[in-house]
Amino acid sequence: MAKKLSEIKQELDLQLGKRILLRANGGRKKMFERNGILAETYPSVFIVKLEKDGDTYERVSYSYADVLTETVKLVFDEDKAENLA
Repeated sequence: MAKKLSEIKQELDLQLGKRILLRANGGRKKMFERNGILAETYPSVFIVKLEKDGDTYERVSYSYADVLTETVKLVFDEDKAENLA
C-alpha cells in the first residue's frame, strides 16, 4: 500500500464497492479475518460492511493510519486472483 495517508485514501476511493478480505488486530495478540465490501470513504476514516450470517451486514470503520501502520490489512479480490496466478 501507499506511504501517505492521502495516497491510501485515493487508492481506497478507487476500490469502493469491491469485495475485500479484512485482517485486523483485535488486541492482545488476536487477529480477526473477515470478508466484506468497502462501503464508504470519508476524509479520516473508511467503512467496511462485513459479511455475517445470512444477508445481514455489520459495519466497522478504520482510519487510514490503521492501514499505514498495518494494524489493518486489506486484500481485494483481484489481488487474491493475482497472487494465485
